[in-house]
Amino acid sequence: MQPQAFYQIVAEDFAAVDSLIKQQLSSRIPLVEKIGDYIISAGGKRLRPLLVLLAGNAVGKQDDDLRLLAAVIEFLHTSTLLHDDVVDKSDLRRGRSTANAKWGNAPSVLVGDFLYARSFEMMVRLGSLPVMEIISQATRVIAEGEVLQLTKVRDASTTEATYMEVIRGKTAMLFEASPHSAAVLAGAPVEQAETLRTYGDNLGIAFQLVDDLLDYRGDAETLGKNVGDDLAEGKPTLPLIVTMREGTTEQATLVRKAMQQGGIEDLAEISAAVEASGALDYTAQLAQDYAQRAIACLDCIPASGYRDALIELAKFAVARST
Repeated sequence: MQPQAFYQIVAEDFAAVDSLIKQQLSSRIPLVEKIGDYIISAGGKRLRPLLVLLAGNAVGKQDDDLRLLAAVIEFLHTSTLLHDDVVDKSDLRRGRSTANAKWGNAPSVLVGDFLYARSFEMMVRLGSLPVMEIISQATRVIAEGEVLQLTKVRDASTTEATYMEVIRGKTAMLFEASPHSAAVLAGAPVEQAETLRTYGDNLGIAFQLVDDLLDYRGDAETLGKNVGDDLAEGKPTLPLIVTMREGTTEQATLVRKAMQQGGIEDLAEISAAVEASGALDYTAQLAQDYAQRAIACLDCIPASGYRDALIELAKFAVARST
């Protein structure tokens, strides 16, 4: 299966979801539509709604409700992006200015709130309390993960275990909720719903590990963000944590100082230290491990092109360069 084949197999569903998203952005307040359309139209991989469509189809769900759920998930994700960019003071996302850089923090936060509210309005239309429970809990866990990350900014004593707790909350949780909610909406057996939930969790962790890896092995043009952003913000990502733990005294001191003080004046030197310490190889291998765990979860899902696409998606998550 070619890398983009996991999109092609649900192309019709995907087009319907895009149309639904545009319809649901409508508001009597022009600025709401303007900012909402700006961030939605930025594109991105849209992996979370893709997970909804692939997982739902894999267990036999093929209807408008599944498409509506995919749109709900994308609205939730987009709202978190608006809020995250304000918290992180980011000015670049997906290769262009963030909404907060263009319109300011207050409008970005409020439109993020609008998208949250709209997603729950759409969710009510599904009429599924179990799905609402999954997504409302996921929303809470995501917020907790973001707050935990905020409390660890410039904390050079952050452990790998704490880092994993952060990314499991702020990133993997919505990856987990996407296929899980799709399976529950489909009325899939508990075993299948649980295996798709675990698949999403492992996939989300692998995806975030690669994101943190690419902060040192990528460039701003291909990544669509500023290389070194996490370091500049003082976020203790795994490559930095491992360098402080496994690197030489000089490497550990360099990274610790940079994390505590912020700024990327010594980015080239720090990147070299992170590479030399073996931290990037460690992170890459851990991402591969989680991707393989995700694939292994799919054994109880019936064989189909949709299951094959979920397998390919896990491989893509760790093979990508953006």
